[in-house]
Amino acid sequence: MKQRVLVVDDDKLVADTLSLIFRANGFDAEACYSAAEGLERARTYDPGLLLCDVTMPETTGLELAATIDHEMPECKILMLTAYSTNLAKVGEQSRHMSRPVNVLSKPCRPEDLLREAGLLLKSA
Repeated sequence: MKQRVLVVDDDKLVADTLSLIFRANGFDAEACYSAAEGLERARTYDPGLLLCDVTMPETTGLELAATIDHEMPECKILMLTAYSTNLAKVGEQSRHMSRPVNVLSKPCRPEDLLREAGLLLKSA
C-alpha cells in the first residue's frame, strides 16, 4: 500500500507541485489549500504524513499540526516555511506536542523533501 501524504499550503501552485512530486515518487498524495480544508480531508484520508506550510491565513499550519497531533497521533508532521523567524515558533510548538515536528525552509529541493519525508515515515 502506498504511503499517504497530505500537503496543505495556501499557495495552490506550491501545494499542487509538492503533491505531484510525491506522486511521481510512489506516494499517494493529495493537496489542500487551507488548514480547515486540510483538517477535514485528513479525517477521511488518514495520511501517514502531513506536510504543511506554517504561515497561512485564518488557521495557521501550527494550529493544524497541533490538532492533527491530538486527533491522529500516528500521523507524522513535517512543516514548511519561507520565513526563518518561524523556525523558533515550530520548535516551541513541537515541545507541547506528543512528537517532534520537523521543519524545512522553502524553497527546498525535492530530494531533500523526499528524504526527510521518507525518514519520518520509516520511523512510524
